[in-house]
Amino acid sequence: MIQCKQISPLSHFSTHFKSSTPPLSTIFRTLWQSATSSSPPDDNNNKWNISHYIIDDTNLLRPSFTSTGLHVLDLIDNGSLEPDRTIYNKLLKRCTMLGKLKQGKLVHAHILNSRLKNDLVIQNSILFMYAKCGNLELARQVFDEMSVKDVVSWTSMITGYSQSERATSALVLFPEMLRDGSKPNEFTLSSLIKCCGFIQSYVDGKQIHGCCWKYGFQSNVFVGSSLVDMYARCGYLREAQLVFDELESKNEVSWNALISGYARKGEGEEALALFVKMQREDYGATDFTYSALLCSSSSTGSLEQGKWLHAHMMKSGKKLVGYVGNTLLHMYAKSGNIWDAKKVFDRLFKVDVVSCNSMLIGYAQHGLGKEAVDLFEEMMLWVDIEPNDITFLSVLTACSHAGLLDEGKYYFELMKKYGIEPKVSHYTTFVDLLGRAGLLDQAKSFIEKMPIEPTATIWGALLGASKMHKNMEMGAYAAQRVLELDPFYSGTHTLLSNIYASAGRWKDVANVRKMMKDSGLKKEPACSWVEIENSVHVFVANDISLPDKDRVYEMWEKLNQKIKEIGYVPDTSHVHLYVDQQEKELNLQYHSEKLALAFSLLNTTPGSTIRIMKNIRVCGDCHSAIKYVSLVVKREIIVRDTNRFHHFRDGLCSCRDYW
Repeated sequence: MIQCKQISPLSHFSTHFKSSTPPLSTIFRTLWQSATSSSPPDDNNNKWNISHYIIDDTNLLRPSFTSTGLHVLDLIDNGSLEPDRTIYNKLLKRCTMLGKLKQGKLVHAHILNSRLKNDLVIQNSILFMYAKCGNLELARQVFDEMSVKDVVSWTSMITGYSQSERATSALVLFPEMLRDGSKPNEFTLSSLIKCCGFIQSYVDGKQIHGCCWKYGFQSNVFVGSSLVDMYARCGYLREAQLVFDELESKNEVSWNALISGYARKGEGEEALALFVKMQREDYGATDFTYSALLCSSSSTGSLEQGKWLHAHMMKSGKKLVGYVGNTLLHMYAKSGNIWDAKKVFDRLFKVDVVSCNSMLIGYAQHGLGKEAVDLFEEMMLWVDIEPNDITFLSVLTACSHAGLLDEGKYYFELMKKYGIEPKVSHYTTFVDLLGRAGLLDQAKSFIEKMPIEPTATIWGALLGASKMHKNMEMGAYAAQRVLELDPFYSGTHTLLSNIYASAGRWKDVANVRKMMKDSGLKKEPACSWVEIENSVHVFVANDISLPDKDRVYEMWEKLNQKIKEIGYVPDTSHVHLYVDQQEKELNLQYHSEKLALAFSLLNTTPGSTIRIMKNIRVCGDCHSAIKYVSLVVKREIIVRDTNRFHHFRDGLCSCRDYW
């Protein structure tokens, strides 16, 4: 609150003071009645309201139509207010708090014409205001023009760069600060550490950590929390843990930083154990903590862990808002439970483009093309949500996986209407759409006519489609293009070898494998895993190291016999070895997903859903076998491979054999 000076002669009001001045307890603040306060009160009015001379803090930035642009500045100019440090700081603080850059510039301009233009405190306030309002160019201009700087000046500039994610600019300033003779405080060091974490610069982070010891801030909780987060973001969890353990006092930030670090690194069990310990010590989890843990659960497909976290969120009173709601949705979709993902989507506090994209990606991964198209069309009707490049990529992927050729072509062209330029990922998905539909020649022609240079990824999509449709000539052509662009592109040699093997060209198979050996390339070994009672069990083909090997193998042999009786025939075309038919069938017998399925049937309750994850594409024979098994055991079996989810039920698959 600011009170204006009296500008009328004291004698003029003497009678009013004697007779009618109200007690202080009855004086109240009014909103901007000071516009007329420079004129003496009417003599006919026997009450003089002192509140006419008082300005409410919430209205400090009231505009005026004069050259100053603000009413308070008018009062200073006409002598009603004293232009001192207090009033300018109040104005600058208000501009900073409300993010009013325009008004801040008006105050700055007024200060430049005052006797306080070189006042260090005022200059720091101006600098801080510009930095917080996001105008770092003006902030730096003020900073560079300051004849004298103190730790507040340097810290404000460094923090401004840090909060605007201009980490390098902030780090460059630090040596200059030290040369200038200023010593950093905890806020300076915390901002610098944050910058190191943002650009994941372990070397710079260690140097700043050394400065923390030098200046005695190594035990400061804010500095320590920043160090934990920095080391975790750089992937050095051991150092993060050491800093965390040495903190004399911890806060929610330090706990959450370490938990998020373990979760990002894929150390889900350690992250969850820390989370439980944090709860026991009465520290609360933030939305970012839940998001990191849910991301960890979704990456491993750990549905039970994800469900537990969801329940914990609800008990903690968390709402499904922002990032955490979208992450929960993504966790359910990625863990194979698309309908629970839809329930989360329907209950989100606010649906945004990220939520829609997450749901569309989920539908795409589960092969639910029609549902994805319906959601996309519904989204088009929402005024406040506009699709972005990820939205179109998601719906194109859904169309590709579901064989919706016409819809996919339509949405690819629709991107132009929204001014979205297709990226490599969009072109790759469109080639995949054409390729899956068997239109290999169209896909090749599309690649050759693209406005951008084809990448190895784009040619790789054509190679995969050629393998699917057993087109050796097109596959060899696509593989050659891929290897020209990237000789080490993942899976190219394996796909080409398999194409040649399917055509019986064993000499070419041998040449490709020799090429792989000479290049030092190795085929990624296939493995499958299941989560049962919070334990993850991993399987590889023909695994003889299983703890319960005999029972698992016996279970699969029984299943194999039953499904053969109802029509299953081993598809030996997926065995790319030059051996006889019997040996080919034997090679198919104990693939990793079949062993995982047998183990799950032995260790889960009858009728429950079985969820299997695989690190590469599920093979055609296993896909056929699992369809028959779902019919025999009367259970739903969900298999997640690198491309999508397969929901097997009653002898059918959700992909309709189109994958």
